[in-house]
Amino acid sequence: MLLAAAPPVPPPTPHTGGLLALIPGTAGLLTVAALGIALLLVLIIKVRIQPFVALLGVSIAVGLSAGLSVTELFGTVQKSAAVSMIESGMGGILGHVAIIIGLGTMLGAILEVSGGAEVLSTRLLNLFGEKRAPLAMGVTGVVFGIPVFFDVGIFVLAPIVYAAAKRSGKSILLYAMPLLAGLSMTHAFLPPHPGPVAAAGLFKVDLGWVILMGVIVGVPAVLAAWAYAAWIGKRIFVDVPHDMVEAAEEAKAAVAAEQHAAGVTPRETPVALGTVLSIIGTPLVLILLATFSSIALDPSTLRSVIEFFGHPFVALTIALFLAYYLLGIRRGWSRKSLETVSTASLKPVGNILLVVGAGGVFGAVLKGSGIADALADTFNDVGLPIIVLAWLISVVLRVAQGSATVAIVTTAGIVVPLVEGQDLSQAHLALIIMAISAGSIFASHVNDGGFWMVAKYFGISERDTLKSWTVLETVLSVAGFVVAALLSLVI
Repeated sequence: MLLAAAPPVPPPTPHTGGLLALIPGTAGLLTVAALGIALLLVLIIKVRIQPFVALLGVSIAVGLSAGLSVTELFGTVQKSAAVSMIESGMGGILGHVAIIIGLGTMLGAILEVSGGAEVLSTRLLNLFGEKRAPLAMGVTGVVFGIPVFFDVGIFVLAPIVYAAAKRSGKSILLYAMPLLAGLSMTHAFLPPHPGPVAAAGLFKVDLGWVILMGVIVGVPAVLAAWAYAAWIGKRIFVDVPHDMVEAAEEAKAAVAAEQHAAGVTPRETPVALGTVLSIIGTPLVLILLATFSSIALDPSTLRSVIEFFGHPFVALTIALFLAYYLLGIRRGWSRKSLETVSTASLKPVGNILLVVGAGGVFGAVLKGSGIADALADTFNDVGLPIIVLAWLISVVLRVAQGSATVAIVTTAGIVVPLVEGQDLSQAHLALIIMAISAGSIFASHVNDGGFWMVAKYFGISERDTLKSWTVLETVLSVAGFVVAALLSLVI
């Protein structure tokens, strides 16, 4: 007996409640988004409401204003198929970020307390010179950012920034911003990061062209961002975050007290630079191997093993155990000392996790309400050159929902039909991908989890984060787009 074909799934009914009852359609959605973001900025900057509370409250207000039902926002009391947008938004980002934050923070604490971060910072500063220390941080961000995700790079390399800022007595922005620019550039423009890889697949462009154009476009863009970082770092002073400093000092004192009580004489010799580099390099190499094995190798046992050890969770865990042994146990630390340092390092993390999770909620509500789709549709038929249109669509999607990867993938899906039949070269299509990638990092603000990671991990106020990080991302975006657009005229 043949089964009847399932009836087609009807498209979702557009939301019409809330403010959309007064201003229907795209205009209403754009109004809701603008009012929501404005309210959030006022609550955080002017009213000084705790960012987690402000993000959560505004997310609910935006959802209701955009016509989302209570069930869509919160789910139901009884178990059902309904998915809570708030829970999925919070869990979607924390499911990945929370583990990386925890492992990276503990690894950073061991590097800090043992003196490993100070050794690496000192060597970098000596190599580049005191005046070029920010450049050293920027180069570090580019090199380390190629194989690792943006957030992994922050948590592993932050102790080096702390050490450099404490040594010089200058604003932490002077060292953090170049590092962040390098990490952000590689995340947006270069494989093996998910955004450009996914776009290459959608456009059917060889990864070799994407890598080549990523370097050609990304290097001038990051140089422009470094120039802005040097300028803003001299104008806004931000001290090393006290909670991070206090956690490190508390851990150092606890370790010293435990060693004294046990009659253990700690080793006074500095940590070897090779040891520090091997600990930091281990997760980078493992993650890089896993990424390229997924491209170069067919499914096999070997590929599965490489991908297992190269998963960020596993790679960071291995690096943490290496740090426990090489920087702790081998230098006379007890197991209790290792536990003390690890636990103390996690104390400042709770606020970071809550704020990042609430940023995920805000992005999920903006996306689930249809605002991102409305913005994309608005720019779809305006008659601009493809490369300009691609950048603009990516920009508005980024500003609307926060995620760079989502902006890249969504924009690519919109733009691919527009280039079909135009017989564009692989190089030209790769430049369109670069324009999309550039748009995806424009104006990181309060609905982006990266904004809150930067603000909370480096102890920067929301106002100063907007002046430094948000503008830095905008400079990186605009410079990358300009280079890609100019090259598209001759390629």
